[in-house]
Amino acid sequence: MSTSTVTSADALGMPAPVLSFGPVVLSVPGRPVDLQVRVSAPATGTGLPVILLSHGQGPSNNLSSLNGYAPLVNAWAAQGFVVIQPTHLTSRTLSDRVADAPGAPFFWRSRSEDMSHILDRLDVIEEAVPLLTGRIDPTKVAVAGHSFGGFTSSLLLGARVADTDDGEVSLLEPRIKAGVLLAAPGRGDVLNGPMADALPVFRTIDFSTMTTPALVVVGDADDSRHFTDMGPDWHADPYTLAPGPKALLTLFGAEHGLGGIAGYDAAETTDESPGRVAALARLTAAYLHTRLHSGAVTWHAACEALTTGPDAIGRVESK
Repeated sequence: MSTSTVTSADALGMPAPVLSFGPVVLSVPGRPVDLQVRVSAPATGTGLPVILLSHGQGPSNNLSSLNGYAPLVNAWAAQGFVVIQPTHLTSRTLSDRVADAPGAPFFWRSRSEDMSHILDRLDVIEEAVPLLTGRIDPTKVAVAGHSFGGFTSSLLLGARVADTDDGEVSLLEPRIKAGVLLAAPGRGDVLNGPMADALPVFRTIDFSTMTTPALVVVGDADDSRHFTDMGPDWHADPYTLAPGPKALLTLFGAEHGLGGIAGYDAAETTDESPGRVAALARLTAAYLHTRLHSGAVTWHAACEALTTGPDAIGRVESK
């Protein structure tokens, strides 16, 4: 398995030292608590693109918050991205404070709205973080999300759902130019597991309107029986059912944690593989670099290095 560092041949350059600052606190009218975010960025460089990262809903208290996903965040920031991580209202760190708030306990709409609030205040965030002023390119924005965060990201990329009160809901965020869906939920008509009734909005998702370019990442051993008996293919639905341009990365041997992206040495990671996480970070950074920089061949180079030959960590298809 190849776990080599991205080089200048991949057009991303050598990894840079990373600065991380948080929380940056944003007051949002109507939100039951302030929106807190962590910002991670390379120590050098200007014209930096932004990745908004939506956390999932694992059993740990702090991994599902602005304090999680360090293995991905540090790698992305080292390769030239500004990574902004909100603590969504679903975070266990907020359970006692928002238990009775409208939308509880899953806050599916609020999660996507958090990202739009961040983009509305991107200049404020930039000014609040030491050494970041004037270094962000606000025209180059991507979203990434793991598990429930993948559902959140799907809505921002154009997928629609039906709400019992408002009918069809679109939370498309046009300022987002590309996305990465990591072990995201698939279609709703196959939900038959014990969690199927807990999130009825999952049953209504329509990927046919998700037109923003995206990379869908799945593990070929990610069998989410608590939602469906469809098997790992369920997580490929955002690729299969959405229009192009899309890419699908299937990681060999990966389960729902994709090797341990939510945190270093997290006990609940069932498929811990630092090599897989490093390769995934490299591939996702390369995909977003190519999508956000016209003419870049970074994605092609990374795929050649990591998804071909006897040491391939997965396979890639596109449409």
